[in-house]
Amino acid sequence: MDSAKSTPQPDQPVIQVKGLVNRFGAHVVHENLDLTLKRGEILGVVGGSGTGKSVLLRSIVGLKRPNGGAVEVLGNTLNELDDKQRSQIERRFGVLFQRGALFSSLNLQENIALPLIEHARLPREDAEHLARVKLALVGLPPQAALQFPESLSGGMVKRAALARALALDPEILFLDEPTAGLDPIGAAAFDQLLVTLRNALGFSVFLVTHDLDTLYAACDRVAVLSQKRVLVVDTIDKVADTDDEWVQDYFHGPRGRAAQRAHAAFSTNAYTQE
Repeated sequence: MDSAKSTPQPDQPVIQVKGLVNRFGAHVVHENLDLTLKRGEILGVVGGSGTGKSVLLRSIVGLKRPNGGAVEVLGNTLNELDDKQRSQIERRFGVLFQRGALFSSLNLQENIALPLIEHARLPREDAEHLARVKLALVGLPPQAALQFPESLSGGMVKRAALARALALDPEILFLDEPTAGLDPIGAAAFDQLLVTLRNALGFSVFLVTHDLDTLYAACDRVAVLSQKRVLVVDTIDKVADTDDEWVQDYFHGPRGRAAQRAHAAFSTNAYTQE
């Protein structure tokens, strides 16, 4: 059987990173790093500056070849696949980069139709129809389809980029700082949209962020990168109790306490409205 068609069983992780090593010259970013993403969960990845959060994401999606270790995605060990097989696996990914990475010369409808035309081989008319469906899915109005990225607010760019990431109905969504540059209201709306879509569509999410509000509002588990590996991965409450100076400063400093209070208030309001 073609290994690129392997699929993990329901109780298996959709991503398994084993003994990962990443180096840039003599500088070691990751050494013996292990991490898993469970099916259907939203996993938040955090860490101090230089801990290689985005490097880890790029290693998993194939934009950087690791110097050691193995990355298994959807039942396939990536470094054992040929180019054709890797391409088949990568079509089961959706990726949203920090700045959106939309093509400035294309309107939103064309941006989202592009992967449908190139990878799914859909006729342009069908691809553009599906593009409008995806834009509606992320909460953008119909008239946004013909707008160009430069005319959009930051929040609209993020939603449009999410629509493009969802174009091929991915099984795994990779997000790199998705709320960076958004105001608190826009960021909170994006977090809620992500959870809603995950619940409806059932994909798994690997989310690199520094946003404490996102961790509390959207993530099922949190992984902390430190000392070139994963220091701890667990629910946010258990991670926040970890005896580590950076973890304590991050989760229990002023911004961490504010995020905790906001999450507690939101949870209380949601409960009382049920």
